[in-house]
Amino acid sequence: MSGASSWLQKMRKAELLELCDSVNFTEYDGLKKTEIEVALDDYLTENAAQFSGESRLEPFYRTRGRGNHSPIKREAPSIVSEITEKAKVVKRRVTKAAEELLATDESEIEQATTRARSALVRTPARSTALSNLSFASSLPLPPSPAVVADVIDRRTSLLRSKVSQAYEDSGITEQAEAARETLSSLVAIHFVINAFELYRLRAEVLPSRYAFTIPELPIIHTSEYPVSIPDLFLLLTSSFWGPTILWAFTSIFIPLGSAYFFNLTSKPRARSHNQHFNYTFDPLTFNIVKALLTFVIYGQDVTFGGLVDLEYVARINSALYGGWIGPIVGSGIGALVTVYEAIIKK
Repeated sequence: MSGASSWLQKMRKAELLELCDSVNFTEYDGLKKTEIEVALDDYLTENAAQFSGESRLEPFYRTRGRGNHSPIKREAPSIVSEITEKAKVVKRRVTKAAEELLATDESEIEQATTRARSALVRTPARSTALSNLSFASSLPLPPSPAVVADVIDRRTSLLRSKVSQAYEDSGITEQAEAARETLSSLVAIHFVINAFELYRLRAEVLPSRYAFTIPELPIIHTSEYPVSIPDLFLLLTSSFWGPTILWAFTSIFIPLGSAYFFNLTSKPRARSHNQHFNYTFDPLTFNIVKALLTFVIYGQDVTFGGLVDLEYVARINSALYGGWIGPIVGSGIGALVTVYEAIIKK
């Protein structure tokens, strides 16, 4: 089997199949691209009288006319002649050595014959190498490194464009921008602070109880996992409502009422009477009142004439991160953010 023409090797498989159909070559089912190239090359060579006059096949017959063979094929005859000459020289030397050793004793003649036979046995190894070389010359040579690099670059660009398009279609950028806009506000910051306090309080007033166990799944190599859910029956008891209502009043309701009535942001700026830095609830007042109530009730155990149950105070202090100091730190962060926003909007 000879190597395929370089003109055929440059074609894609779809183009090769189209060319096969146009020249009535149908024996390509189940063949790989390289096998189709070799089979089509042989077919066009055998039918050169029929197709050589067609303009679309001119590149094929032009390259074949120049004897488009690989360097290995051109060098093979010279290698054969060189090996043949060396074999003749070896044979003459062996023959001469045998004639000179006829006068020696029988043992020496036998040794010389053995050496001559071994020399002759080693000689066919070169013909074996020659046959391997001929087989290698029949294989299609790979394209140049520049062609390989160009193909890799095109595939990389295509993959990069597909990934970029998939990223844009997913809407991650728009969602990230929307989340950023939502969180970049005083309301979002105060909501996160109070949500963290409520998350810590939930474990105290509504603890989780064992519900069921997810069995072991050997297929995905997981072990048994016990699942716990909040004990919702506690919603019917004062053990839940007492601490929850106390925290809600000291951290949300009373600070919000104070922030509504003591609202210093409702007045216009001194520099412009047309623009207002206005909040329905003054965030700075909210944080100040919340910090004062936390310090007085949870830090100093003030009951306001028995309105506050110290048992609830103790449970809240044990649940919140850092005790009563945690909400004061959160209030300080809220106040600092409020002042910062007022400065950048001034």
